[in-house]
Amino acid sequence: MVETTTTEKKTFVIGSRKSQLAVVQTHIVRDKLQSLFPNYEFKIETMSTIGDKILNQALSKIGEKAVFTKELEIALENGTVDFVVHSLKDLPTVLPDGMHLGAITERENPNDALVLNAKHKGKTLSTLPPGSVIGTSSLRRVAQLKRRYPHLSFTDVRGNLNTRLAKLDDEEGPYSGIILAVAGLVRIGQGDRISEILSASDSLHAVSQGALGIECREGDKEIEELLDSLNHDDTRLSCLAERALMRTLEGGCSVPIGVNTRLENNTLWMHGLVASLDGQNVVEYKDQIDFGDAKKRDERERLAEQLGVQVAKTLCTLGADKILEELAHRH
Repeated sequence: MVETTTTEKKTFVIGSRKSQLAVVQTHIVRDKLQSLFPNYEFKIETMSTIGDKILNQALSKIGEKAVFTKELEIALENGTVDFVVHSLKDLPTVLPDGMHLGAITERENPNDALVLNAKHKGKTLSTLPPGSVIGTSSLRRVAQLKRRYPHLSFTDVRGNLNTRLAKLDDEEGPYSGIILAVAGLVRIGQGDRISEILSASDSLHAVSQGALGIECREGDKEIEELLDSLNHDDTRLSCLAERALMRTLEGGCSVPIGVNTRLENNTLWMHGLVASLDGQNVVEYKDQIDFGDAKKRDERERLAEQLGVQVAKTLCTLGADKILEELAHRH
């Protein structure tokens, strides 16, 4: 829905979830576009998604992959908004027909973080007392952390970031700590709450964690050109590889898939993991791809996606297919 004001200033409408983090992230994108295109207006339209409304169930039990994106995509499809800002990790790896991933922004720190209740200040996951309750809504985190920290008890915690932090800080509440993404905490100005940043050996992060994805209508050339200015090439390569891994494994919020990628010296490295829910059965595989003489963006993106597919297929031959099959029967 491109509007024109009386002064002929073209206005673009940006769709966003209503949560504080989503709005902060959308403002980051809006401000960047406003500085690049001062002759345009950018207006933000917020809305609630299924994931924002159903807060009494674990994400894995809602049974909808587009739990944080569906309503935004409907607004995009009917022209109410021109493009939508997502946490890329919430965006399903197969987009609806007619939708296009117009931009992937530079990634914030993709790792997970431990945030503690004040009474445990100075502690880490390894030094918390046995039986301490750690809240997280992610099966991926639980599956990985359970096997490394069997003395801890992991339980679900839902709600936006501020709600989860309030549940943690409640003196009568059950939580000794909660696990959150570093990126979200930093973006809402709560980075000082981080007690411990978890290394890859503790918890491989979610696919695309820390990056923003901007979705638009396919074939809308004006919007595509506008959004292209926001693409961060290295982040895009890493995230496309990670999304290809997940797409091949067909996992969403309900499957414990962890990943870690790094791009250096023209080589993309990937470490992929699939775990059973109890963390007892874990399959991991590392691989890399050299971009060689590939200079064009589409060639490099094809190679990155090839790496993700290769890692996924190898994980399956190593036993990930059995884990995924077992998980599918639970839902």
